[in-house]
Amino acid sequence: MRIAVLSPSGRAAALFPAVYELGIARLRELGHEPVEFPTTLAPVASPAERARDVEAAFADPEIDAVLATIGGDDQIKVLPLLDPEILRANPKPFFGYSDNTNLHVFLWNLDIRSFYGGSVMVQLGRPSGMHPLSRESFEAALVGGEFELTPPEQFGDEEVGDWGSFDPDAQPEMQWAEPWSWHGPAERVEGQAWGGCLEIVDFHLRADRWLLSPEAYAGSVLFLETSEELPDDEYVYRVLLGMGERGLLQQFAAVVWGRPKAWSFESPNSPQQKKAYTDAQRDAVLRALAEYHPGVPLVFGVDFGHTDPQYVIPYGGRIVVDGVERRLTATY
Repeated sequence: MRIAVLSPSGRAAALFPAVYELGIARLRELGHEPVEFPTTLAPVASPAERARDVEAAFADPEIDAVLATIGGDDQIKVLPLLDPEILRANPKPFFGYSDNTNLHVFLWNLDIRSFYGGSVMVQLGRPSGMHPLSRESFEAALVGGEFELTPPEQFGDEEVGDWGSFDPDAQPEMQWAEPWSWHGPAERVEGQAWGGCLEIVDFHLRADRWLLSPEAYAGSVLFLETSEELPDDEYVYRVLLGMGERGLLQQFAAVVWGRPKAWSFESPNSPQQKKAYTDAQRDAVLRALAEYHPGVPLVFGVDFGHTDPQYVIPYGGRIVVDGVERRLTATY
């Protein structure tokens, strides 16, 4: 499979070539051929230049899928420069998370399925090797079919050293994984997945440019997770409040919430502080749902997004939230 490797957001691939090259080597080990584009390794790239790479990757008939190198913080500036007709005429799987939520939102509006998860520099470039569950989910998404997400026994949310002194053999720090928590009625819900990184969804709530009318999301499954910026519980509540006041939050048939990343170099929290942070975020989500969408099924702490392992979520694909059997199944 020929996979376009793009940097539609941050420039980390140029800043940390050792991490990038390790991720590329792992992609080849999985049997895929990476194809770089002009801005993939560029230390500086304008939104217009990045948009041209996105269009070229989708338009190239020899490209089977598109994979982001990493996230960033300004991809929303790329969206107005994209020609939707090029993407609509050449649909193909796009993989990425965090700031890549922007492209997922854009593709969802065009009725193009994509995949929330996967990156060259984080999941593929993980020291000591890809996490087995991340690899299994990523490969399954490339192939297609039904995939059950299951709670891991351990997870990690701490970076292994600084990328400036990258050690490819370092062992990631893992810890006991609190089980996923199920809330609301015990019922089976199936719907089209929409959501992504909460902070980027907040961009779209504020910009009010790329969101459709609330009714367009009726019956979908909302999935959200927070990033390494570690937003506090009041911020989480206020974003959901904004969704509720818009009439958007009430449209979703179920909510799947990611396991919060609770550590960063700027906030090296202790295990006790991590638990307090996670508990506060869970309480904020429950508070908002109780006010704006009481009775909606919620699964909290699912392993997608910014923690390790990372399951891939089919953006625009089907997700089954089975509160009876307490199972979570995605159709890739």
